[in-house]
Amino acid sequence: MEMVVEELEGGVTRVVLAGRLDVAGAAVIDLRFNTVSGSRRAVVVDLSSVSFIASMGIRTLVSGAKAVRTRGGRMVLLFPEANVEKALRTASIDMLIPIYHDRDAALAAVLV
Repeated sequence: MEMVVEELEGGVTRVVLAGRLDVAGAAVIDLRFNTVSGSRRAVVVDLSSVSFIASMGIRTLVSGAKAVRTRGGRMVLLFPEANVEKALRTASIDMLIPIYHDRDAALAAVLV
């Protein structure tokens, strides 16, 4: 699992994840992801290169979203692959962390 953090205009942080967000993948990024989400208020997580997500990966995303929310901010998910999106929606994660397929809409959502 790879994780790239990019600072965008307006104080938005874009986190790009790539690989399998399973037990092993979550273990690789968990500490760094929680550090980023615990210190930012506007986070867009790009899932376009995540090919698989398991419960531990979902836990990582939910923990991050809660950390951002604690700081009064918002986290959204962007461009999940069809199978990843299906897993997220089945687990009702989209009720906690909104899912977007439009970059501008995702950016606008975290800047509200």
